[in-house]
Amino acid sequence: MAARAYWSGQLRLALVSIPVEIYSATRSAATIALNQIHEPSGKRIKYEKTVPGIGAVDADEIVKGFQVEKGQYVLLTDEEIEGVKLESKRTLELVQFVDASEIDPIYFEKPYFVVPKDELAEEAFRVIRDAMRGAKKIGLGQLAMRGHEYLVSLKPCGRGMILETLRYEDEVNKASGFFRAISDDEAPEELMELASALIDKRTKKFDPSLFKDRYDDALRALIDAKRGKKGAVVETDSGDKKPSNVIDLMAALKASIEKGGGSDAPAPPDIKPRAAKPPARRAPAKAPARKRA
Repeated sequence: MAARAYWSGQLRLALVSIPVEIYSATRSAATIALNQIHEPSGKRIKYEKTVPGIGAVDADEIVKGFQVEKGQYVLLTDEEIEGVKLESKRTLELVQFVDASEIDPIYFEKPYFVVPKDELAEEAFRVIRDAMRGAKKIGLGQLAMRGHEYLVSLKPCGRGMILETLRYEDEVNKASGFFRAISDDEAPEELMELASALIDKRTKKFDPSLFKDRYDDALRALIDAKRGKKGAVVETDSGDKKPSNVIDLMAALKASIEKGGGSDAPAPPDIKPRAAKPPARRAPAKAPARKRA
């Protein structure tokens, strides 16, 4: 199945506009997801939205709120939130270029592949890509997607380019608050030489295939091993099964249609209707009393 573009629009540099498409560069489905199961019954645990002192509540009674002080919230409706979302202009304009070393790695968030949308856009795409590679620069811009505005960077990557969403300044904690207690004294020269020699000895070209998630591999092996053991696999009841007679009747009707609905079509399953309750017996009418003369 072909990958689906996450975003499609125009990459703009001054008066040059290039139709491009953006695809997610990472996969979240590669990690193992575990569900919580009620062991005595084998059923999956579900979470209900509750209010202290009230209990479970309906979804249409829930609104969003922003806490301004402890215990105080400003309530917002879905319509009000939708009203402030930004409309995607389908344009990514590169407004600034910086050296790659100027951006602290802590600002980088999620990567995407950027490719030209069609053959007509490919030449202009390659010109911008190669010019950025030659200058060793990263482009910066802001992109509106799904109602939010993202700060993004753009840099060459092989035949294409990589777009990465960046965190805004107020989303990053200041490192000084965490590193303040570390001394500024220089390390002893002898230890520095030993450490440098060790680093040089272990310096190699980066190959991601050499690194594996050993916990993930061990967990998959455990699941495969237990899957073959008796009693290790439970079947949960989703609770949305239809009555068997409805399924049988549907199959019979489909079979009848396929055979033209003739007399040779299989008879529908013998589904006994509910026995009708016999009408209540009425008490016999009493004979009218004879009048005395």
